[in-house]
Amino acid sequence: MVVNWLRENKVAAGILTVLRLYIGYSWLTAGYHKLAGGFDASGFLKGAIANPVKGPDGSVVYGWYVDFLQHFALPNVDIFNTIVPLGEFLVGLGLILGCLTTAAMFFGLVMNFSFFLAGTVSHIPTDLFIGAIILFAGYNAGRIGLDRWVIPFIRKTAIGGNKFVKHNV
Repeated sequence: MVVNWLRENKVAAGILTVLRLYIGYSWLTAGYHKLAGGFDASGFLKGAIANPVKGPDGSVVYGWYVDFLQHFALPNVDIFNTIVPLGEFLVGLGLILGCLTTAAMFFGLVMNFSFFLAGTVSHIPTDLFIGAIILFAGYNAGRIGLDRWVIPFIRKTAIGGNKFVKHNV
């Protein structure tokens, strides 16, 4: 019932727009400051590897993620120095413009979970909650935005106007 309301109601579209703008601004500014300020993820990665998330018994909870950071992310830190700030900026831009909103929020949630698994808490639980609401809302989250025109265009050209795809404008 709540998900249907989020996905179809015009009042929900207005509320989702406010949430989208709020979280989009957060992503956009975080990415912009990293792009403009000489971002280097190596310190964060080394810290996450040296101080992994531990359970109550002192054992590492996400050992597989620490291995990923140690054996893939850190050796390829130059790639992460590019994709993290650019990804944050593009997620923010997509959310603010309401363009490919669901995709932008999905990738925002992937980054939030990545930071969370590395042991960063900060405002991430709030971002995950708001992000889940936006993601569950689907098309309606970008209805008051560029998705109003972009999604029908994509459906018409890429999917070939599939009449089985439900679309409420």
